Amino acid sequence: MSLKIRLARGGTKKRPFYQIVIADARSPRDGRFIEKLGTFNPLLAKDNEGRVVLDIERAKHWLAVGAQPTDRVLRFLDAAGVLNREARNNPDKGKPGEKATQRAEEKAAKVAAAEEAKNAPKVEEAPVEEAAPAAEEAAAE
Repeated sequence: MSLKIRLARGGTKKRPFYQIVIADARSPRDGRFIEKLGTFNPLLAKDNEGRVVLDIERAKHWLAVGAQPTDRVLRFLDAAGVLNREARNNPDKGKPGEKATQRAEEKAAKVAAAEEAKNAPKVEEAPVEEAAPAAEEAAAE
């Protein structure tokens, strides 16, 4: 039997309240559990003592038996000093997607074209006098 230390949701709509429980991994989230280890109230301030209430001795017992904590419960156990949670590293998370990259390239191309047009020397037009005789010759023929 695979045991999990996980959260079981309670509370009303838009007012969550969680119980920290030991449950079989196959049982539903809010369904049958073996033992209740504590509570988690996300509506309280982060520095409030009542936000996370956890029976550390029982948690140590269940960890020794082989129960695996979920990510959120592992954070609580790390804060309590029971387990050490390794920081995750996902360097690709901050990178923009394909569409955003294409839009950025198009915008950069437009800015570069505008700068080039702004900095390009102006082409002087031929004086009107020189162009006029050529037009007269073409009309005479």
